[in-house]
Amino acid sequence: MSNERFGIGVLGLGISIPKNVLTNSDLEKMVDTSDEWIMKRTGISERRILDKDQPAFELGAEAAKMAIKDSGLTPEDIDLIIVATETPDYLTPSTSCIIHKLIGANKAAAFDLNAACSGFMYGLTVAKQFLENGFNGYKNILVIGCEGLSKIVDYSDRASCILFGDGAGAMVVGKVEEGYGILSSYMGADGSLGNNITMPCCSINESDLSVREHENKNVLWMNGSEVFKFAVRVMEQSTRWVLDDKNISLDDVSLIVPHQANIRIIEGAAKRLNVPNEKVYSNLNKYGNTSSASIPIALYEAIQDGLVKKGDNIVMVGFGGGLTWGSVLLKWNK
Repeated sequence: MSNERFGIGVLGLGISIPKNVLTNSDLEKMVDTSDEWIMKRTGISERRILDKDQPAFELGAEAAKMAIKDSGLTPEDIDLIIVATETPDYLTPSTSCIIHKLIGANKAAAFDLNAACSGFMYGLTVAKQFLENGFNGYKNILVIGCEGLSKIVDYSDRASCILFGDGAGAMVVGKVEEGYGILSSYMGADGSLGNNITMPCCSINESDLSVREHENKNVLWMNGSEVFKFAVRVMEQSTRWVLDDKNISLDDVSLIVPHQANIRIIEGAAKRLNVPNEKVYSNLNKYGNTSSASIPIALYEAIQDGLVKKGDNIVMVGFGGGLTWGSVLLKWNK
């Protein structure tokens, strides 16, 4: 049995953002809203949107190629692809298998998971387990958050259509120096609250039908006030859980990278944690809520902004449909 000691950390990062920009001014022409109303309630000024006929998996493949290049590996070095998505272009083949083909990761296994906006945290946690237990000799796992939310948004619902955008973020994870990488992770769910965010697929019940006035019933619906209360609470709890697990103080955390859903949720969680807003990274104003892609996109941009250096403790924390939540404590290894 090997006595090798190692951490599981980040080998490479990549993102992909659509070129099309949907501004608050654009939305004013589509639904009864205003830039002032949107900014005050969400902090979002614009979001990126896929072309009408462009599949989201193209974003995932682009982000994956970028992350693999950043890691110094090749696609054939990838042992497993995990794609977190709530907006698959196909139910089968899975988004992970489509990306598998597009990037030429010929030796990799592949599967999708759906924990909505918490998906990337779930994916990292699963990847860490595979690498730590040595399953099939896996060394390099590609985790991708890939979303085309504009395809499921009801643009007649002013409460929800202002929130969402499209994008993808990818991370190659593998063995790193002991003491660095993912120090702790946490996942949670409360299915009894799942009716607060719904997106039907192959069937829909009468309760979900009743809240959808648009003729297209296969659209996202959300009870914003209930989700807000839930999100602020679990963002705080999830952050504290991974820190307490390793006896690390909030004072020793350099940056919190939360799911980019709503600026009031982010600020509310920061207040409950008693940390300054400057310690909580946000790029929400540019991209809106990109679900499982939001945390890897935000982490990538925080690094590009020079806010992260080797040895920094970073907390990534998210919540989403299900309802689900998850967090990862990461000691930056690059």
